[in-house]
Amino acid sequence: QVQLVESGGGLVQAGGSLRLSCAASGRTFSSYAMGWFRQAPGKEREFVAAISRGGGTTGYADSIKGRFTISRDNAKNTVYLQMNSLKPEDTAVYYCAASILPYSISTTSYSYWGQGTQVTVSS
Repeated sequence: QVQLVESGGGLVQAGGSLRLSCAASGRTFSSYAMGWFRQAPGKEREFVAAISRGGGTTGYADSIKGRFTISRDNAKNTVYLQMNSLKPEDTAVYYCAASILPYSISTTSYSYWGQGTQVTVSS
């Protein structure tokens, strides 16, 4: 089992930046691939970014590529999502998730989820 707690969400103007953090507790953090997903009102939850167990492999959704960066610090049991050049369409609840696979961008591969943190981007 692993427990995940996100933080860092908030209200920001278009063009601004936010850094989300996800702190993990429980079993060995480095045993899990980590991902960030988001869900906007009335829409399905969608993949944003993923990072492999050791951090050597990352993947991004096309909609955020070049603007967001995922990273992890296994010594601190934390995964981050640096979000730059934010757009109103980035408004959503952002979730971090853990997968027992080495790496995955598929929502269904993730078994453990945080409670989410709201990101609102004003125009």
